[in-house]
Amino acid sequence: MADLDVLRTRFTRALEGARGPAAGPDPLPYADNLLTRWQEPQRRYHTLAHLTAVLDHVDVLEKHADDPDVVRLAAWFHDAVYLPDRSENEERSARLAERALPEAGLPDTETAEVARLVRLTVTHAPADDDRDGQVLCDADLAILAAPPSAYAAYTTAVREEYHFVPNDAFRAGRSDILRQLLALPRLFRTPYGEEKWEATARHNLRGELEMLST
Repeated sequence: MADLDVLRTRFTRALEGARGPAAGPDPLPYADNLLTRWQEPQRRYHTLAHLTAVLDHVDVLEKHADDPDVVRLAAWFHDAVYLPDRSENEERSARLAERALPEAGLPDTETAEVARLVRLTVTHAPADDDRDGQVLCDADLAILAAPPSAYAAYTTAVREEYHFVPNDAFRAGRSDILRQLLALPRLFRTPYGEEKWEATARHNLRGELEMLST
């Protein structure tokens, strides 16, 4: 169970780190709005547990980012709008950031960077010189390198989110996604991610694809 007070503190630190502690209104209402979104009933994988995991992984990868607090804010917003039957969740999440963060006191340049990072999670394909993008994408994909039991829980939760999709269609669609991931030259773009997560993630992806193909 996520500790909401801890998450509120983490949001406050990220926002104040990016804008300055006295540069805007109280962060807590913004944190609470996001926490409410992350607890919506249609979510099974894209929950507070996922948010917490992404934030934890950003902390691990912090030294690879140019502006870690901006990356943390992007983590907060990257699935803030999430409806499993809609394809524009990332765009709507980015637009939410563009509305909320200036009101919360974040400068325009940093707000634009948060929104750019959120939109990058559509493809998870940051440029070679996009250090912040690499950190967010690696943190978001780190679940692929989870231990077997956690990876199994992840795949179960994803299936539950897409409960409205017939089994054959889900297996075909999910298999296509796994093949696309396995075809990438690198799943992880930070040095840490490539060293620590790449091999395990590919093992997990191949195993899931094999199960879906039987």
